Amino acid sequence: MPREDMITVEGVVVQRLPSAEFKIELASGHSITGYLSGKTRRNFIRILQGDRVRVEMSPYDLSRGRIVYRLK
Repeated sequence: MPREDMITVEGVVVQRLPSAEFKIELASGHSITGYLSGKTRRNFIRILQGDRVRVEMSPYDLSRGRIVYRLK
């Protein structure tokens, strides 16, 4: 899927789940499941509870997203 079609949102990590997945609370109040992108995993970037992250979501499945950036 082309990156232009992806929806980019910011949220806060609420909980770590098994298999490098995370429960993320969005600014709108919705909660989604996020997984690490390949670059994040390859560069050993740690995502902890309470971190602000940028998430890309597909318009077809708004319950899952890919964590693409850890915000300061």
